Amino acid sequence: MKVSNVCTLFLFLFVSVGLYAQQIVKGTVKDAATGDPLPGVSIVVKGTTHGTATDFDGMYELKAEKGQTLVFSYIGFKNQEVLVKSENQTINVNLQEDTQQLEDVVVIGYGVAKKKDVTGSVNLVTTKDFNKGQNLSAGDLLQGKVAGVQITSGGGAPGDGQNIRVRGTGSLTLNSNPLVVVDGVPMNDGAIGGARNILNDINPDDIESMTVLKDASSTAIYGSRAANGVIMITTKKGRANQETQVSVNSSISISEVSDYVNLLSADEFRALVNKTGNATQKAILGNASTNWQKEIYQVAPTTNTTVGISGNLASIPYRLSLGHTYADGVLKTDKFQRGTAKLSLTPRFFDNSLKTELNVSGSFVKNRFAERGAIGSAIEFDPTQPVRINSTKYDGYFSWLDASSGSQSNTAPVNPMALLNLRNNTADVKRLISNLKLDYTLPFFKDITATINAGVDITKSDGKDITDPKMPNSSTDFNGVTTIYGNKAVNMLFDAYANYMKDLDKHSISFMAGHSYQKFEFTNDSNQTQYFKGKNDLIIPVIDKSRNVLISFFGRANYSFDNRYMLTATLRADASSKLNPDDRWGYFPSVALAWNAKNESFLKESENVNELKLRLGYGEVGNVNGLGDYLFLTRYVGSVNQGAYYQFGNQFVPTARPESLNKNLRWEVGNTLNAGIDYGFWQNRVSGSIDVYRKLTKDLIAESNVAPFTNYGSRISSNIGDMENKGIEFLLNVVPVRTDDINWTLSYNIAYNDNKITRLTNLQNVGGISGGTGNTVQRHQEGYAPYTFFLYQQVYDNKGFPIEGAYVDRNNDGKITEDDRYMGKSPYADVTMGLTTNLNYKNWDLNIATRASLGNYVYDNVSSSRAALSRVYSDNILRNTTTSYYDTLLSATTTETLLSDMYLHDGSFFKIDNVTLGYNFPKDKYGIRVYGTVQNVLTLSNYKGLDPEVVTLDGFGRPTFGVDNNVYPRPRTYLLGINVNF
Repeated sequence: MKVSNVCTLFLFLFVSVGLYAQQIVKGTVKDAATGDPLPGVSIVVKGTTHGTATDFDGMYELKAEKGQTLVFSYIGFKNQEVLVKSENQTINVNLQEDTQQLEDVVVIGYGVAKKKDVTGSVNLVTTKDFNKGQNLSAGDLLQGKVAGVQITSGGGAPGDGQNIRVRGTGSLTLNSNPLVVVDGVPMNDGAIGGARNILNDINPDDIESMTVLKDASSTAIYGSRAANGVIMITTKKGRANQETQVSVNSSISISEVSDYVNLLSADEFRALVNKTGNATQKAILGNASTNWQKEIYQVAPTTNTTVGISGNLASIPYRLSLGHTYADGVLKTDKFQRGTAKLSLTPRFFDNSLKTELNVSGSFVKNRFAERGAIGSAIEFDPTQPVRINSTKYDGYFSWLDASSGSQSNTAPVNPMALLNLRNNTADVKRLISNLKLDYTLPFFKDITATINAGVDITKSDGKDITDPKMPNSSTDFNGVTTIYGNKAVNMLFDAYANYMKDLDKHSISFMAGHSYQKFEFTNDSNQTQYFKGKNDLIIPVIDKSRNVLISFFGRANYSFDNRYMLTATLRADASSKLNPDDRWGYFPSVALAWNAKNESFLKESENVNELKLRLGYGEVGNVNGLGDYLFLTRYVGSVNQGAYYQFGNQFVPTARPESLNKNLRWEVGNTLNAGIDYGFWQNRVSGSIDVYRKLTKDLIAESNVAPFTNYGSRISSNIGDMENKGIEFLLNVVPVRTDDINWTLSYNIAYNDNKITRLTNLQNVGGISGGTGNTVQRHQEGYAPYTFFLYQQVYDNKGFPIEGAYVDRNNDGKITEDDRYMGKSPYADVTMGLTTNLNYKNWDLNIATRASLGNYVYDNVSSSRAALSRVYSDNILRNTTTSYYDTLLSATTTETLLSDMYLHDGSFFKIDNVTLGYNFPKDKYGIRVYGTVQNVLTLSNYKGLDPEVVTLDGFGRPTFGVDNNVYPRPRTYLLGINVNF
């Protein structure tokens, strides 16, 4: 027998004897205070490197001998040692919260802070608190969880874009979304063609926690990019001494439209036309009964699977995850497919002096965008006409034809199914987010840690948008359109900073200073070809490249005395290439104080008061997010309008024109004063926080008119005003019941916010609507909230019907003019609330998440542009109308009618976002949990439209709240899922 075989046999016998002596120990680890299972708890056999970690449900098992000791450890909790007393023993452990250790778990800008020393308004949301069910975006996890944070999707498309607001709107035209930081890398927040949502590229199953920084004293360290708050995302990673652990999370769901716009049925429409129409109009009624909304919508399946592997490889903690999502939209032809991969390595070297963290995250998304114009067409298309007819024209799709040209009437809606099936708009989006972070504790000075963090965020999209030649079109020589484009956005980051920390008797001090360099590059290369029968094709090329740089220096100082009195001060200096060199540098300080009353002698020994801390902070933060590049210089932009092309033979050559410039543009600066209380009573069975704040934003940037012939254009971006946000936030966590079998927790948050423009040199009409030309229903005006509705006051008869053409003459000049419009309600809620309840009974768990919004108003543009007889009969075609016509009985739609407040409604709502019921199987070899979820369960509102929670994008891609205009409906989703851990 060969020597190698003998060695192998000997090794096998040796290992077998060792394994025979070891027994399986298993159990569950829970939070002693709440009874919640703790995932990721490290369990190690004392004196060895042999260990494991708890799974998602807090369960574990490992091999250990009788007489050995197990050490249970988890960040924020006291270590606990348990002796193995018998064979195959079940050891259930309840870990006690460790105040000293818990101080280290709060992630802040450029480091961590002791929880008791945090002086700003900071909210931590962890895995166990995330929203359950189908979450295609990181923002879905956070919705309704944090007081003062509102997350609104643009509609119900899979992976649709989200608008996040922390404490209201912070700007008029600049980006008002918070900065998102993933594992220390500030993400690129610019929109890129072909992508639905920048947060879609992060697999929600990879996220361990999300920390929201809300006030300027906590965000100022991130400078100008944090003007609207910060959301810090920490992803899951491997742990030291962890045995290999595999987790699988898989779900399948179906989604359906839960409600439709209230329209006339085919029979109701025939009755209306036969009663009010003339002979010609009656004659063009069809014989079909088509429900166009049901034609364009479908039951949409979604599958989602993530596999994660974590452990140690050659003493290097690692975590690798792979994810795949496929989702059809409820709007036919809408598709979203995503593949993700993430690798995290966290080795330590030189006796833990050098801590290394490498994160590499990649995603590949395939989108097919349905033509959303089909939603509006389905609302107004004649329900008595069929989807298709026996004709070769327009591929057989029924169309209203112009009598003279025989082509699609240019004033008629296009067949909704033709819009969906004869346009193929697809895009592939690839994204790489990666960073390498090195923390080195100096061997000759243990109190100093030097950190280098280098990261990249690269997104590339390639898209093709093809309109079939058979698409109904008013042009007789139309022969299709093809647009091919490629976009690329690159965000490069380099941070270098050092931390000094020292404890001297009752004094604790720390200092941090550093430098940051960020470069942002964007490239757009597109080519649109318009094909014509018997004519030369028109090719419209667009090449756009931009680049801007942000250079920063920052510092922070912390001081704590006797764990009772805390002081934090920060200063950040930012220089943005977007601004004139004379105004480029902005200096943004902050200071915050806190008193930890719990550590005073009169409360220190109290068993009923577990936390009581008072905070006061002030900070300033600049903002140029979303501002164009180099607006202080003369820039030349290529035209995309055929009318501005020069023709040389068969070739069309685009021209370039100079853009407006403003050399005096400067930072938009917000300063915030925040006061707060953190509390916890009765073993933290009642805990939470209260915050009161006031934010003043000065030098608001918006477009304003300039005198003719004084610039290259009629409007420029300039600093034109000031704005105030003030409010109060309340967070309450309660554990009403906690026994061995039952654990019930409630989390409730409520926020009040008052947003007002305090100075404005130029009125801004915003909130564009469909119907008429250039009509807007909102205005920015001094003394009112941004986007306040600006409308005519309707006059009603004694039966409550609006009197057509009658409006209140508010200035008493005897005529109705623009001056009679008034500033009224706001689209923003006065009060927002969130309530989540978790009930665990033995192996069962129930989670219910709800939200409410009070005081927000909605303008019903779906009805205002359609609910009149003139719209039903115009241009020798027939259009359907909404049932709200019978509330108004209007004969015609005029500019004044479109701008009437009879279409403005209270949009307050209460929503049950999701209900999840799960069951955890008793653990043997595998930890298995199965669950079912219903999402978008219920909406209660007096608003008669489809959904009172609406947001649309204006022509510049900026969100407009409160205008209901053919919004993609949010579907109801039914989901079944399984978690397996082994």
